[in-house]
Amino acid sequence: MKRPIPFSEPPWLNGLPSPYYNDSHRRWQKACHAFVTENLHNNSLQWEAEEMVPPHVFQTFAKANMLIPAMPAPLPVQWLKRLGVNDVLGVVKVEEWDYIHSAIYSDEMSRSGLAGPSGSLSTGMAFGVPPLLKFGSEALQECFLPDLLLGRKRTCIAITEPGAGSDVANIETTAEKSPDGKSYIINGTKKWITNGIWAHYSTMAIRTGGPGPSGLSLVVVPLLDYPGVSMRRMKVGGFATSGTTFIELENVKVPVKNLVGEEGCGMKYIMTNFNHERLTIAIGVTRQARVALSSAFEYCLQREAFGKILMEQAVVRNRLAQAGALLESLQAWVEQFAYQMTQLNREEADTELGGLTALAKAQAGKVLDECARCAVLLFGGNGFTSTGRGELVERIYREVPGARIPGGSEDVMLDLAVRQLVKNYKNQTKLLERSKGSFKL
Repeated sequence: MKRPIPFSEPPWLNGLPSPYYNDSHRRWQKACHAFVTENLHNNSLQWEAEEMVPPHVFQTFAKANMLIPAMPAPLPVQWLKRLGVNDVLGVVKVEEWDYIHSAIYSDEMSRSGLAGPSGSLSTGMAFGVPPLLKFGSEALQECFLPDLLLGRKRTCIAITEPGAGSDVANIETTAEKSPDGKSYIINGTKKWITNGIWAHYSTMAIRTGGPGPSGLSLVVVPLLDYPGVSMRRMKVGGFATSGTTFIELENVKVPVKNLVGEEGCGMKYIMTNFNHERLTIAIGVTRQARVALSSAFEYCLQREAFGKILMEQAVVRNRLAQAGALLESLQAWVEQFAYQMTQLNREEADTELGGLTALAKAQAGKVLDECARCAVLLFGGNGFTSTGRGELVERIYREVPGARIPGGSEDVMLDLAVRQLVKNYKNQTKLLERSKGSFKL
């Protein structure tokens, strides 16, 4: 077997021992890798240049139940079996699925080095469906889940607005009840909504009450061809295929029964959803960094300058080493997170890992920045060119802001992480103090 280019694969895929991965994970990685390579990655760079993944690709993934792995583990086994989905690609039963299977999926979906093509397929399932599963009423689930889980309809998560990106609590889109109390009348705008342009529905954050987080709710809002809804694609740095969308809502009438959970609980639902989103981003970004750095490593083994192969230059080796150390440290951290998610229940994970997940997401963006910049600099003029040998690393470098801003911008994530750690520490300290006090009684 040919030895991979250094930094091109995580240690466990290089044959090194790992305590995290079992035979089920290894079988899944092989099947997932083969499917995603054939049906997505072989054409990812071309489709990104054309700014569109053909619609048949989504249908191929949906037919193979290969959108379902985008959801957080454990999978909704009861719903899936009811819909006739008993396994994924014939190698993992849905009831055996854990977060390490999910992490492998996120990694393989990002293997092209580009976030756009995979994001165009999986974002709605990953972040738009889970709130319905966790908090939606039985009637709401019956109405929407069969079509969404089987990929017959598409959805998205619609939180951010022109005036409220990471500052979710200040969302301004409003929903007022109709005189008969049976409908919400929604007005406002949503911006930077991934997959929105193709989505039949959105899980949307809207203000049903007063100011601040307690006034927010989640509502399933129809989008495509729905009265009062207008959408247009947006161009952002990189992510050309992801369908980033600006949505305008003018007197959009939506049944009150489309409310997810309870009014005023939207902020709580959103924050729980963010943990999966941020960890998914961190895992995918780790793979992007790996693609960039290993591409540079391979290039430096071949390119000659100043009478030497680049790899013979100490300064080049030093730059690769610095970036590689950051990359492999990040890999170890995200794998640790994935394992911890298999051992903690949802409430424990939300409490104990919420702040740390934000920190990992922020760190992943920094590591991608370092690895992509390293690659572009070592490719030289080729890395500065959007065609030819350096096209991929040039595109990856363009996507760095997309790793550091969406899903919670970096500085907000760093602050959130420490605030959450302080909160957990104080809460635990109070519990210890109460425990000591009760002992004296």
